[in-house]
Amino acid sequence: MNEASQPPLEIEPQEVQAWLDTDRAFLLLDCREPEEHATVHLREAKLLPMSQLTSRQAELEPHRDTAIVVHCHHGGRSLQVVEWLRQQGFVNAQSMAGGIDRWALEIDPALPRY
Repeated sequence: MNEASQPPLEIEPQEVQAWLDTDRAFLLLDCREPEEHATVHLREAKLLPMSQLTSRQAELEPHRDTAIVVHCHHGGRSLQVVEWLRQQGFVNAQSMAGGIDRWALEIDPALPRY
């Protein structure tokens, strides 16, 4: 796959919600630390902290050819994770723009914010 056919680096929270609503097959990955995850998380997301990414990369292998949406608190760490994943050949990895904070603002206002 060449770079021109890769999805954009970021995906809007509304599009991620639409994927969840339609049962689209993709991995939602939370790259925050366990303490942050304990404060607030999306039940569909798998926790894989950025600090453990390189040592736990094998867990992602089954998702190499499917979409992976990574989120963090505001979107900075998830962009770094997506860039690293793409370097490892996970070409369909995308960062959820604005992270879980934007999700709480625009998708699910009942979620706690920090």
